[in-house]
Amino acid sequence: MAGHSKWANIKHRKAAADAKKGKVFTRLIKEITVAARMGGGDPDSNPRLRMMLDKARDANMTKDSVQRAVQRGTGELEGVAYEEARYEGYGAGGAAVLVECLTDNRTRTVAEVRHAFAKHGGNMGADGSVAYLFKHCGQFVFAPGASEDKIMEAALDAGADDVLMNADGSIEVLCTAAKFDKVKAGLEKAGLKSEAAEVAMKPQSETALAGAEAEKMRTLLEALDELDDVQNVYTTAVLGE
Repeated sequence: MAGHSKWANIKHRKAAADAKKGKVFTRLIKEITVAARMGGGDPDSNPRLRMMLDKARDANMTKDSVQRAVQRGTGELEGVAYEEARYEGYGAGGAAVLVECLTDNRTRTVAEVRHAFAKHGGNMGADGSVAYLFKHCGQFVFAPGASEDKIMEAALDAGADDVLMNADGSIEVLCTAAKFDKVKAGLEKAGLKSEAAEVAMKPQSETALAGAEAEKMRTLLEALDELDDVQNVYTTAVLGE
């Protein structure tokens, strides 16, 4: 068994995303643009772009918006040149926080991230201070009540590394980032639809927080997530009530 409140955290993230559709679209446009710039505009030969296009479809983004983002990435249309930046730090209870950004101004971005940490009881660390606590991998999360046997059979047949039953009843499938597409296709072929599917930075250990500490960490994570240049926020914290 692994995880404390995995499903609660997933539901919280999904609700927050649904409440901020405009920001979700902005993030996806940035990701699509960068993916197309780095790997070309053909999703068949660009796995990162293919994954972003799937997310755009799930978010009901218009085809025109997606196409323009791809064309800005490939240089067919003019656009802002974004670069990737990652910042590391600590929040309540010493829990680690990893912040992934896409920015056209690193000076502005690092100042905003540092301010959010300082304002909400955290502090930024040096490069590498917490990154080793996370693993870059493909991750699928299924709601409590899903069939563990069916998921395990389909996932392992498709090349997944592990299937975890969490304490809250949710089920996680983990694979290498390179096998994300293959595992996703295998799960879908078996008629299995995950509630979350992404290539993410998965924490290798967890810090359980409750009460005031959990609330302080939740406030920090939300403040970071609100920043325009922030794409993803990962943490070792598992937030209780």
